[in-house]
Amino acid sequence: MKRSSFLILFLLLIGIPFWLLSQKKEAPQNDIPSLLKDYNHRSVPYLSVQMLQMEYKDYVILDTRKKEEFDVSHLPGAIWVGERYDIDKLSNIDKDTKIVVYCSVGIRSEDYGEEMVEDGFSKVYNLYGSIFSWKDAGYQVVDQNNQPTEKVHVYSKKWAKYLKTGKKVY
Repeated sequence: MKRSSFLILFLLLIGIPFWLLSQKKEAPQNDIPSLLKDYNHRSVPYLSVQMLQMEYKDYVILDTRKKEEFDVSHLPGAIWVGERYDIDKLSNIDKDTKIVVYCSVGIRSEDYGEEMVEDGFSKVYNLYGSIFSWKDAGYQVVDQNNQPTEKVHVYSKKWAKYLKTGKKVY
């Protein structure tokens, strides 16, 4: 009896710490850099919003969000391609063209960009911080009628905290 009690106690003392260490605790991300560090692999090179602003005319800009997000606001001249990669939507784009993909903060766009690279697009960049960082840097976004707007679709209440400026739309 003593031996079995000792064995159970030993397993509990050893097992519980290992079990606690194995539990992944989601660290709260308080800013976009922390969020991207946790979620992205940097598999698609980042392009800063400042660099895009300076070289805007040199890029084809692809919006990889849901249509309702795009309709609320998007970067001027952006082409909506949606969240799901579809090579047919890109048939008019040369594979050597400089392309920047974006979404709300840069997570979905990295996934989209990865698929583009796999399909042979050679100059694909992920907009660092995406439309949230673009708007927070003071750059213009436009609505579905190409009119300037303060509105930005924030995807969900969880993601809303990452947009610091503009009018949040859910």
